[in-house]
Amino acid sequence: MRAKSFWIQEIQACLQLAIPLAAAQLSEAVINFVDTIMMGQLGPKALAGGALGAVTFTTFLIVSTGMLSAVGAVAAIAFGAGDFPKLRLINAQGFWLTLLLSLPLMLLTWHFTPILRQLGQSEDHLPLTQAYLQSIVWGLPAALGFIALRNMTSALNRPRLVMIIMVTGILLNVGGNYVLMFGKLGFPTLGIAGIGWASTLAFWVKFLLLGIGIFYDRHLKPYHLFTRCYQIHLPVLWELLRIGTPSALLFLVEASLFTVITYLMGLWGTVSLAAHQIALQTAATTFMIPLGIAYATTMRVGQNLGRCDVKSAKRSGIVGILLSSWFMSLMAMILWFFPELVITIYLDVNQAENIEVFELSKSLLKVAAVFQIFDGVQVVANGALRGIKDTKIPLVIGIVCYWLVGFSSGYLLAQRLGLQAIGLWLGCVFGLMTAAVVLTWRFFHKVGYLSGQSCEPIVISNQ
Repeated sequence: MRAKSFWIQEIQACLQLAIPLAAAQLSEAVINFVDTIMMGQLGPKALAGGALGAVTFTTFLIVSTGMLSAVGAVAAIAFGAGDFPKLRLINAQGFWLTLLLSLPLMLLTWHFTPILRQLGQSEDHLPLTQAYLQSIVWGLPAALGFIALRNMTSALNRPRLVMIIMVTGILLNVGGNYVLMFGKLGFPTLGIAGIGWASTLAFWVKFLLLGIGIFYDRHLKPYHLFTRCYQIHLPVLWELLRIGTPSALLFLVEASLFTVITYLMGLWGTVSLAAHQIALQTAATTFMIPLGIAYATTMRVGQNLGRCDVKSAKRSGIVGILLSSWFMSLMAMILWFFPELVITIYLDVNQAENIEVFELSKSLLKVAAVFQIFDGVQVVANGALRGIKDTKIPLVIGIVCYWLVGFSSGYLLAQRLGLQAIGLWLGCVFGLMTAAVVLTWRFFHKVGYLSGQSCEPIVISNQ
């Protein structure tokens, strides 16, 4: 009976973190979701051109998220160990890490259209892609700063603050899209560039509101997170880089898989690219819940590890994986049985120009229904491993599973067997299924090893 209560307590603790974090992730996905719907209102060509820009920017954002996830992982361990003075050092280095990431990524984003041209993308799409990227790029520093602060507040068990602010971001983005796209309230008609500017505005408002919220929050004030936030502390910065770099590369390995697939869709024409964007955006939206659970699992595992409670850390990982599996199985049933309802959110199916996109989207959503179950498991297993500072081997696992298994099999099905878009998505199923199995095994193996080791609270040196 006592063991059962431990499991119930862990489920409750995980949900207390996961629900606000998942809501925050979902609200972030809703912004991309709304952007995709608004692009669809401008026609298939705008949807295709916007898809290239959106997937490119999102890839940069995802890679940066992987790097900045170290802020939450290290802060959770310090918090669990009661090493509170170190938290402000971690927060300060999170800002420096944000700056180090922002400058080169902004430069790359601004000049990315010629790279897409070299990759063979249609000249019909590129002007729209460039307009989108060169407007949303100005919001990148704020987006990364928000991620760093979000990870810190989550490690300190204050994720609700993030959730409230994300709702504000949605309202700003939706209103901004409408006003700037169509030139309302005296603003010029910016079309697809208006979507990028609306996102930039939302990024900056969210970042500033979260900073103000942390400063005045009575639970967070005692940590003095903004004290000497300009200070560079090399040992802590190196710790973040050491843990964050493999995570960033792993995020890149997975995100680049879908980016390359998107570029291949562009080679096959507007129909493939538009249908792929609908399926990908839908899957990405449902994926935000497991991603929120993964962040919560990282925090719970890290906090328990900081307290030298390996048994509870293992329990935290198991609970996170099971919660994610349950949710994604439910989403899979919806996508499998009701794909038409999903597609009508994006397209007017009564227009003749959208019929081909509609039919292909139905097939892709059925494949997405299968692969997202494995996607939900692997992302949480990865989060659990990050909570025990295991990021290097998961990187190798990701490369093998996503590319050698997933992309290779997908490319074979697409090109050699002529399945094209469907073939590439089936390859994703194989890759994510393999990753889910191997990463879950890796977590159980690592916590089993840690159980036999002597444990001291893990703290960061202040020297």
